[in-house]
Amino acid sequence: MAAGAARKAAAVLEAPPQHDQISHTKLSADDEWNLQQERMYKMHRGHESMHVEMILIFFSTLIIAQIVLVQWRQRHGRSYNLVTLLQMWVVPLYFTIKLYWWRFLSMWGMFSAITSYILFRATRKPLSGRTPRLVYKWFLLIYKLSYAFGVVGYLAIIFTLSGLHLFFKINARDSMDFGIVSLFYGLYYGIMGRDFAEICSDYMASTIGFYSVSGMPTRSLSDSICAVCGQKIIVQLEEEGLIENTYQLSCNHVFHEFCIRGWCIVGKKQTCPYCKEKVDLKRMISNPWERTHILYGQILDWLRYLVAWQPMVIGIVQGINYSLGLE
Repeated sequence: MAAGAARKAAAVLEAPPQHDQISHTKLSADDEWNLQQERMYKMHRGHESMHVEMILIFFSTLIIAQIVLVQWRQRHGRSYNLVTLLQMWVVPLYFTIKLYWWRFLSMWGMFSAITSYILFRATRKPLSGRTPRLVYKWFLLIYKLSYAFGVVGYLAIIFTLSGLHLFFKINARDSMDFGIVSLFYGLYYGIMGRDFAEICSDYMASTIGFYSVSGMPTRSLSDSICAVCGQKIIVQLEEEGLIENTYQLSCNHVFHEFCIRGWCIVGKKQTCPYCKEKVDLKRMISNPWERTHILYGQILDWLRYLVAWQPMVIGIVQGINYSLGLE
């Protein structure tokens, strides 16, 4: 009896106080975050030299990786673009499944299914005369939607940071989450759409024969043919074809306006599809409101590195730190 009572008393003394458990569960989200930061600070106290080494390793790896990627892109641009596109397609899928982001997964699946069909049509031989227009319509739609989502997301973030959400009684976290998600969707699918459009443009133009990625074209271009789609530029009333506006580049080659805009803006090509003379995009896009598309395209190209290669760089840094015992 005495031994049992002693064990019970010891258990009571070793058990944490009841009021501490209750007070811990009653902490607000901000207090919980502050408590975690305090614990993190105590855990890392006294490891300043280790942190300096980890920072040096991170920046050194980042610089070396940037140099390697730039050289790879300049010398082997096609393989660089394919590997980058593959990583952009797979890396978000991994995090989506791991973090149970089913909404993004459903949109990713729908985008992948339709884009796979478009890619299949663009790589078929012989190439249908309607395929180039179908391809550019799809990727132009993706481009416009991504642009709209990106602008809405950016405005939502600015709206929240400026405190305007208080006037509409909107929760700050909900408003910020909406802005970040919209901005991410816009940028991600904008990058993916432009990369797939570039691949389709190369395949279609090479199949038609008026363009070659490396070397001379296999066909000579006449004045009445659009080198992008391979169809007649000017169609008579009794002939079958497309009647639309035309556009003449500074090299005097004439194309369907829709085709050359799709080639340059959506397909990321800045040269003539036939002679490869540089295209003046500012002259092509005379409307000042449309010139933002050029800047948006440049932003997408820059963000490709962050989405595709930054996770790999961080993984390499983590591996180096682990091998050196820096944790």
